[in-house]
Amino acid sequence: MTDTSPFPLEGGCDCRLIRYRMETRPLFVHCCHCRWCQRETGASFALNAMIESDRVTNLSAEPALVRTPSESGQGQWIARCPECRIAVWSHYAGAGPLVKFVRVGTLDEPDRLPPDIHIFTASKQPWVVLPPGVPAVPEYYEREKHWPAESLSRRQLLLPRIEAYQASLKNPT
Repeated sequence: MTDTSPFPLEGGCDCRLIRYRMETRPLFVHCCHCRWCQRETGASFALNAMIESDRVTNLSAEPALVRTPSESGQGQWIARCPECRIAVWSHYAGAGPLVKFVRVGTLDEPDRLPPDIHIFTASKQPWVVLPPGVPAVPEYYEREKHWPAESLSRRQLLLPRIEAYQASLKNPT
């Protein structure tokens, strides 16, 4: 059987100071239409590939982490190029630095990662037409219903690390 997987995939910022490589397929790709994502991107939606941070290799300079507010009230860290300020990924409060939400548009070949699901479509721009055949939900979704089995298994392996991270926030040493 021939492997037709496009991975690894590389990407980075506009000035090329930040370069990274996604070593494997992401867990899942969200196209988020919430108002927060619209405001943060200045666009109609955000397209993020959720992947374990240890599956992304930094190939150059470190991005600057900028803390921004979020609808949850817990904030997020957006990794930006310190020179051109392009956002390359985010870390949300739940998994913190263990999971990256890679901005698909920063990949050299962004067409390789179309959305697996459209989320928060209740607040999508009315002129955005969603493609047939791609799941779309008014708000968030049931992970077990939409994620592939491989991604669910990878998440199970990640959960103890996420729990340890969350515990460290409650009991800093």
